[in-house]
Order: sequence, then C-alpha cells, then structure tokens
Amino acid sequence: MSDQIAMTSQKIKEEATRLGFSACGIARVEPVEEEMRRLDAWLAKGYQAGMAYLANHREIRRDPQGLVEGARSIISVALNYYPACKRDPDQPHIAYYAYGQDYHVVVKEKLRQLWQYVVRNLPEGTAEEARVFTDSAPLLERYWAWKAGLGWIGKNTQLILPGKGSFFFLGEIVTTWEADAYDEPVPSRCGSCDRCLRACPTGALEKAFTLNANHCLSYLTIENREDIPPREAQLLGDRLYGCDTCQQVCPWNRFSQPTQEAAFQPSEALLRLQKEDLKMFTKDDYSRIFAKSAVKRAKYEGLLRTIKHLKLE
Repeated sequence: MSDQIAMTSQKIKEEATRLGFSACGIARVEPVEEEMRRLDAWLAKGYQAGMAYLANHREIRRDPQGLVEGARSIISVALNYYPACKRDPDQPHIAYYAYGQDYHVVVKEKLRQLWQYVVRNLPEGTAEEARVFTDSAPLLERYWAWKAGLGWIGKNTQLILPGKGSFFFLGEIVTTWEADAYDEPVPSRCGSCDRCLRACPTGALEKAFTLNANHCLSYLTIENREDIPPREAQLLGDRLYGCDTCQQVCPWNRFSQPTQEAAFQPSEALLRLQKEDLKMFTKDDYSRIFAKSAVKRAKYEGLLRTIKHLKLE
C-alpha cells in the first residue's frame, strides 16, 4: 500500500512551516502586465542606477514560463532574518540581512527540501518540473510574493508581512505542478503612514512606492561599483554596508521577532567590528569577518570605497 498523501496547497504550507519558513503562499502563473508597465516606466527614468541587468530578460520577467516551460504555479516563501543580537549602534552599520551566512545558499537549500517533499508525495508516474530561486533570476519576487498572499508591497518598496514586518528573505519555486487552491493578494495596510518617506536619509524614496537607486545608500554601498557621489557621501553617516532606515522606522516592524535560523546568527567577529578596525582594514580582515556573508557582494574594494567616507574618530 502506498504511503503517499494527496499533495495539496495546505500540505505544502505545513511543510514550509516545518522547514522554518515564516510564510508560504501559492500563485497561479500568468503573464504580468500592469507591474511590467510600472517597471518599464521606472527604468525609463534611469532609477535603476548602475543595475543595468534589471532591464534584461524582459519577457521572462513578464512571463515566468520562460524559466520553466509549462509552469503553472509559483510557491513563494519568506524566511526571517531579523537579528536577536545587533551591533553597537555607535559603530558602523551593517545591514541586518548580511549578519549571517549568505542567504542565497540557505534559502535555496530549504526550497530544495520543500520541493523534494512535494515530489515524494506526488502520484506515481507524475513528472512535474520545478526550479528554485532566491534573488537569482529575472523574476519579480515581491510581486509574486504579494500575488501569493504573503503580504503587501509597502511605500518603501519592501514586502511587508502582516503582523510580522519586512525583515525577510524571499524565495520561489516555479513549477509545472498545479495547485488545488491559490492564494489571494493582501491589500496594502500602509494607510496614511509616510514615516519611511520622511526618514530616508537622501530622499531616495521620491514618493510612495518609488525608489530612485541613484540616491539610495543601500545601493551605493552594496551594488554600486563607482565612488559614492559627494552629496550622498555627506549623508552616509555610519553606514558601512546597506542602510535599513526605511525598515527600522516602519511601524509594522515593531512585530519583528528574532530569527531562529542558526545560519543567520552573526559571528562574534562581525559583532565586534569597530571603527578603529576599519582604519587599517586589510583583505585578510575582510575574508576572516565576512567569509560566508552576503557582504562579499560589495567586494573588498567596495568596502574600502565606503570606509573612506566614514568618520572613524
């Protein structure tokens, strides 16, 4: 007698919870039209700054079947990274998402485990296909997370989970499997709040739901490969890597709970890094402190570009 169970949306969500995900939802694959028009308008203004890749693979962004032929469903998940232990606020700031190990590895492994669970419980002879992603494909992650009912996209352009906040990594399984039930999008609950817009140190949030990356300190200290422009350098404050300000002031993040994911716990070396250490910051220091961290996205040279603008006295 087969020990297989009927694979349902609810079973997948239960397994996602068991694996440590904070939220899981499922959306039907269909071409994205309205969101693509917004993206095209944003790109036309040059708001992507040096991230030219965001204009690539437009048709795949519009239709995820370009990633998995015959795809019917996108399973979206959120994994909490909010730290239990934070760095000294008087020392250079490192974005919370980079405290632990590189999320690409951690989230993808959990997604693979989730899909293996699905495969094990499909009827014999079923040959569904899938690919897993986390910030690693031309996929509109926040849009699909919203479509799958995980939360809404806030005025700061971050996905906000009701009652949980926005300190989450997103991941997706794009699959030919057809769900028995699909989730509905969550309506915005930002209301009249504009704290994120007022708090943005450079005004990069030009208006609700619109980020101009040319002025964003997160972009300028992570993705940017040029020097930080003079105006933004003056407003950098103590930010070594990333910013977090628009999330820190969001009222929904009062619900944030420390992550239970062991891989996202910061090392003692990262917590102890101080201004004095940055005065003579070597490549060996970089490799030792950030060996498995997402901070390597900025590269050693990128951190040096930022360090020279910090007030280290």
